[in-house]
Amino acid sequence: MMSGGWAASGLCRTEAADDLFVEGAAQNRAKALCFGCPVRAECLAHALDERIEHGVWGGMTERERRALLKRRPTVRSWAALLEAARREHDAGRAVVARSTA
Repeated sequence: MMSGGWAASGLCRTEAADDLFVEGAAQNRAKALCFGCPVRAECLAHALDERIEHGVWGGMTERERRALLKRRPTVRSWAALLEAARREHDAGRAVVARSTA
Protein backbone atom coordinates (compact mmCIF):
# COMPACT_ATOMS: atom_id res chain seq x y z
CA MET A 1 0.00 0.00 0.00
CA MET A 2 2.56 2.63 1.06
CA SER A 3 5.77 2.46 -0.88
CA GLY A 4 9.23 3.66 0.00
CA GLY A 5 8.98 3.07 3.72
CA TRP A 6 8.18 6.72 4.39
CA ALA A 7 5.15 5.79 6.52
CA ALA A 8 7.43 4.40 9.24
CA SER A 9 8.79 7.93 9.74
CA GLY A 10 5.40 9.62 9.96
CA LEU A 11 4.42 11.37 13.17
CA CYS A 12 1.03 9.69 12.91
CA ARG A 13 2.46 6.16 13.06
CA THR A 14 1.64 5.94 16.76
CA GLU A 15 -1.80 7.53 16.46
CA ALA A 16 -5.02 5.57 16.30
CA ALA A 17 -6.36 5.46 12.75
CA ASP A 18 -9.71 6.68 14.05
CA ASP A 19 -8.00 9.98 14.96
CA LEU A 20 -6.95 10.55 11.34
CA PHE A 21 -10.21 9.56 9.66
CA VAL A 22 -12.47 12.13 11.26
CA GLU A 23 -14.90 14.81 10.14
CA GLY A 24 -15.60 18.42 10.97
CA ALA A 25 -13.52 20.30 13.54
CA ALA A 26 -11.67 17.11 14.48
CA GLN A 27 -9.94 17.31 11.10
CA ASN A 28 -8.07 20.40 12.26
CA ARG A 29 -6.57 18.42 15.14
CA ALA A 30 -5.54 15.66 12.74
CA LYS A 31 -4.04 18.19 10.30
CA ALA A 32 -2.04 19.82 13.11
CA LEU A 33 -0.15 16.56 13.61
CA CYS A 34 0.99 16.73 9.98
CA PHE A 35 2.55 20.18 10.10
CA GLY A 36 5.82 19.12 11.72
CA CYS A 37 5.99 15.72 10.06
CA PRO A 38 9.20 14.90 8.17
CA VAL A 39 7.33 12.87 5.54
CA ARG A 40 4.39 15.19 5.01
CA ALA A 41 5.08 15.65 1.27
CA GLU A 42 5.45 11.92 0.67
CA CYS A 43 2.21 11.23 2.53
CA LEU A 44 0.32 13.88 0.58
CA ALA A 45 1.74 12.69 -2.73
CA HIS A 46 0.69 9.13 -1.92
CA ALA A 47 -2.87 10.21 -1.16
CA LEU A 48 -3.08 12.32 -4.32
CA ASP A 49 -1.47 9.74 -6.62
CA GLU A 50 -3.64 6.94 -5.24
CA ARG A 51 -6.77 9.14 -5.15
CA ILE A 52 -7.41 8.22 -1.51
CA GLU A 53 -10.82 9.58 -0.67
CA HIS A 54 -10.93 9.48 3.13
CA GLY A 55 -8.89 10.80 6.01
CA VAL A 56 -6.26 13.44 6.57
CA TRP A 57 -3.09 12.78 4.57
CA GLY A 58 -0.12 15.12 4.41
CA GLY A 59 -2.06 17.84 6.18
CA MET A 60 -4.98 17.89 3.75
CA THR A 61 -8.53 16.68 4.14
CA GLU A 62 -10.33 14.73 1.46
CA ARG A 63 -12.18 17.90 0.41
CA GLU A 64 -8.92 19.85 0.08
CA ARG A 65 -7.32 17.04 -1.93
CA ARG A 66 -10.33 16.82 -4.27
CA ALA A 67 -10.14 20.58 -4.88
CA LEU A 68 -6.41 20.37 -5.61
CA LEU A 69 -6.91 17.47 -8.01
CA LYS A 70 -9.63 19.41 -9.76
CA ARG A 71 -7.43 22.52 -10.10
CA ARG A 72 -4.46 20.51 -11.43
CA PRO A 73 -5.97 17.70 -13.56
CA THR A 74 -2.86 17.34 -15.75
CA VAL A 75 -0.50 16.31 -12.93
CA ARG A 76 0.37 12.66 -13.52
CA SER A 77 2.65 12.17 -10.53
CA TRP A 78 2.27 14.25 -7.42
CA ALA A 79 5.26 12.43 -5.93
CA ALA A 80 7.47 13.65 -8.79
CA LEU A 81 6.04 17.18 -8.65
CA LEU A 82 6.48 17.53 -4.90
CA GLU A 83 10.00 16.06 -5.01
CA ALA A 84 10.98 18.53 -7.75
CA ALA A 85 9.53 21.38 -5.69
CA ARG A 86 11.50 20.19 -2.65
CA ARG A 87 14.75 20.08 -4.63
CA GLU A 88 14.11 23.58 -6.00
CA HIS A 89 13.32 24.88 -2.51
CA ASP A 90 16.43 23.28 -1.03
CA ALA A 91 18.58 24.69 -3.83
CA GLY A 92 17.20 28.17 -3.13
CA ARG A 93 17.95 27.81 0.56
CA ALA A 94 21.52 26.77 -0.25
CA VAL A 95 22.01 29.87 -2.41
CA VAL A 96 20.70 32.12 0.35
CA ALA A 97 22.93 30.41 2.93
CA ARG A 98 26.03 30.91 0.75
CA SER A 99 25.20 34.56 0.12
CA THR A 100 24.80 35.32 3.83
CA ALA A 101 27.90 33.42 4.93
